[in-house]
Amino acid sequence: MTSSRIILLVFIAAFISVFFYFDLGHYLSLETLKAQQSAIENYRAANPKFAIAVYMLVYVAVTGLSLPGAVILTLTGGAIFGVLWGTLIVSFASSIGATLAFLAARFLFRDTVKAKFGARLKAIDDGVAKEGGFYLFTLRLVPVFPFFMINLLMGLTNMRIGTFYGVSQVGMLAGTAVYVNAGTQLAKIDSLAGILSPQLLISFALLGIFPWLAKKTASAIGDK
Repeated sequence: MTSSRIILLVFIAAFISVFFYFDLGHYLSLETLKAQQSAIENYRAANPKFAIAVYMLVYVAVTGLSLPGAVILTLTGGAIFGVLWGTLIVSFASSIGATLAFLAARFLFRDTVKAKFGARLKAIDDGVAKEGGFYLFTLRLVPVFPFFMINLLMGLTNMRIGTFYGVSQVGMLAGTAVYVNAGTQLAKIDSLAGILSPQLLISFALLGIFPWLAKKTASAIGDK
């Protein structure tokens, strides 16, 4: 591993260690958010631009480092910025953070994986080159798939950066809007599990499956 990779790996490991050692995740809990909502809203009202900048930096850092807390931050976006601005801000922050995680995984591990699994990785790369954007889009539509895992695994492929960013932003938009909207009703939320009802999860699953079914159906009709 090159020195630049080692430095980046140490840098990431240090940030993650600090996060868990000082229990910073405590600040990204539903209880803390509800307790501090009034103070956060007052600060945002007094410093709107700075509040947006700080919020986006924190969101990008959390998603870029694959730390827990993105859901709480999304709820926070809805609580302090409202549905429209909250969705817009979270959409860009989450996509930028996801892309940074994608790039970090590629820079740190792709060469190693390629050297060890060259033939298998080539087959995956060929598939990604043909339909990677389509499958990434379907995965992004279904919020039951861990987004941080998608970021890291896609970084090991040859997917273009622009494709990953664009597809991720569009694909994550529906789930983002749901959580941001829930954040506007923060006082009524008792647990994160209550945000996504079984019916809503099924709807997301169908939404993710539909493009795949449509494509297969069109392909089958075209072959006849």
